[in-house]
Amino acid sequence: MNGPDRGREIWFLTGSQELYGPDVLAQVAEQSRQVCEALAEQISDVARLVWRPVLVSADGIRRACLDATADDAVIGVIAWMHTFSPAKAWIAGLQALGKPLLHLHTQANLSLPWSSIDMDFMNLNQAAHGDREFGYIQSRLGVARKTVAGHVSDPEVGQRVAVWARAAQGLHTARNLRMARFGDNMRDVAVTEGDKVGAQAQLGISVNAYGVNALADAVDQVTDAEIDALVAEYEDRYEVAPELRRGAERHESLRYQARIELALRHFLTAGSFSAFTTNFEDLGRLRQLPGLAVQRLMADGYGFGAEGDWKTAALLRIVKAMAAGLPGGTSFMEDYTYHWGPGEPKILGAHMLEVCPSLTHERPRMEIHPLSIGGREDPVRLVFTASPGEGIVVGLSDVGGRLRLTANEVDLVEPDEPMPRLPVARAVWKPRPSLKTSAEAWLLAGAPHHTVLTTAVGRSALVDFAEMARVELLMIDKNTDLEMFAKEVRWNELYWRLA
Repeated sequence: MNGPDRGREIWFLTGSQELYGPDVLAQVAEQSRQVCEALAEQISDVARLVWRPVLVSADGIRRACLDATADDAVIGVIAWMHTFSPAKAWIAGLQALGKPLLHLHTQANLSLPWSSIDMDFMNLNQAAHGDREFGYIQSRLGVARKTVAGHVSDPEVGQRVAVWARAAQGLHTARNLRMARFGDNMRDVAVTEGDKVGAQAQLGISVNAYGVNALADAVDQVTDAEIDALVAEYEDRYEVAPELRRGAERHESLRYQARIELALRHFLTAGSFSAFTTNFEDLGRLRQLPGLAVQRLMADGYGFGAEGDWKTAALLRIVKAMAAGLPGGTSFMEDYTYHWGPGEPKILGAHMLEVCPSLTHERPRMEIHPLSIGGREDPVRLVFTASPGEGIVVGLSDVGGRLRLTANEVDLVEPDEPMPRLPVARAVWKPRPSLKTSAEAWLLAGAPHHTVLTTAVGRSALVDFAEMARVELLMIDKNTDLEMFAKEVRWNELYWRLA
């Protein structure tokens, strides 16, 4: 599941009109291909940019938008008006388009030919004219889109388009996301509840419930040969605690966690699931809470939510898809406890077991310790500390009638001191602008305690995703002022009820 999906396409649509005649339209097509090729190089690590014939009629535009919407390989559309394309011709097409749209405001030429410019040049190269017409009709129709202005030779233009493409990949992932939910929510917890039907209608997330013993049945079917091969992989990839090694007194516990991992992989693959949840209050016949198994599945791109948290599991899978191929990591996370001082205040993030090893550059250590909750055998887990760097913590909550994303820009740091007695993977970060302000803003937003921590995906991709998915986004960053943030929450309440 890791890595960019090379089968995905973004279509490049160019607008013009019949008025210019065949010779000019041939030039438009050739220059459009050149712009497409230049941009394709800059976003090739995200998706394949596919040039489509120049659009000159309402019927042709509508058909192109319908075809893009119907093609499962297409994750988005880029539109550019090379010349003047009367905007009424785009109405039916834009209303039919069901894929994310980026309006590229560029032109074929970088510089004006000052000494030779004439009306023929002006008539051919008038994207400044045509794109304004196109911008109007998008606003008039209320079309959600990303607008990027600049010449395609500018690396910033390519970078912004590539970020949008990653957000489009995230939305495509959401629309095709199937989740297996083993058991229900942790009892009496509010934020992990939510409107599953509404989430599926808006984002496409399909949440499917299974009794935990369906997973236990799959665990029983795993063969010793499969376990032997996976344990050998563990020993090669991780630093294994002595008591877990072959022949040692706790080795069978390691083999059982391998059995859970193999069962989960078989179950998820058979059902085309890309995300899942567990709940330590409901383990059925499972002897251990899945720990190591969950960590390794997250590292391979699966979404996960603890305690039945299907929204965070979906969000993790979406952000994993957006991050594919980028440096950094992305993990299920929880703000666990604070360090108020001395020194700069910080947050210690962790969970009982389930933190993804993609967050660290170090070689994780495989250990076994009592869980002290859940009443089962001691589970095996990977222990490490997340590597320093910039990151974002983001949560998805149902605030009544709609979904809300809340994000906080953070700086991951080394712990002030070693934590030799903390037997779980963890991350330490300084939230922006400060712990006090970020915590108060998070609480004002009604944001969840389960989150996704990513050092791979930046705020721009989250902004683009929220826009194309029509999901509210509240951002907490270095400029956050609590008085204005509280007003934004209230204003958003009104906007989203009216929109």
